[in-house]
Amino acid sequence: MATPPPHPPLAELVEGLLRTEGPLPIVAAGDPVLRRGTERFEGQLDSALLARFVEALRVTMHAAPGVGLAAPQVGVPLRIAVIEDPAPVPEEIRAARGRVPQSFRVLVNPSYEPVGDARAAFFEGCLSVPGWQAVVARHAEVRLTGEDEHGRAVDEVFTGWPARIVQHETDHLDGMLYIDRAELRSLSSNQAMAERWAQPTPAEAAKSLGFELP
Repeated sequence: MATPPPHPPLAELVEGLLRTEGPLPIVAAGDPVLRRGTERFEGQLDSALLARFVEALRVTMHAAPGVGLAAPQVGVPLRIAVIEDPAPVPEEIRAARGRVPQSFRVLVNPSYEPVGDARAAFFEGCLSVPGWQAVVARHAEVRLTGEDEHGRAVDEVFTGWPARIVQHETDHLDGMLYIDRAELRSLSSNQAMAERWAQPTPAEAAKSLGFELP
């Protein structure tokens, strides 16, 4: 049996992705890159290439559209993610979910830890698992540490929906998908979400589909 070719260096991989203009292809569940975990960013991309890659992640996230995107979702196993959420939602949803606007942020080598014991459960989706959503119970408040794209230290507490976003994206960097943490009885197509489960909380879905909320 032939030995598989070695993976190209990360800079070469990123350069190859950036040869085409516009949004990058998003990797779907089933691709091993989403499960391998990532390398810490330690200068594998020079500052100019890093800036181009970050911009490509931003463009891809906006085009999808989504509120976060991690490097493995475009096939790059580096510990980098971007988030941004304009939060264009009705007031009752904003209040129930703690969904407030988040400006564009780059997370480099992020990790999180819970602040307190509170957990919140809401439907969640993923650009790498298109067409489906499921209820995920996550920490209601987390402390995120890491760096930004300029190497400056990040040490910040997130609550509500922003806490959910940073947990979701950081999990990607550890080879985890939201379905690993989801209540599988809640798994719903986007059509079912639109027709049945558009309420601010998943309480009605829990009652009808037979699962418990924290």
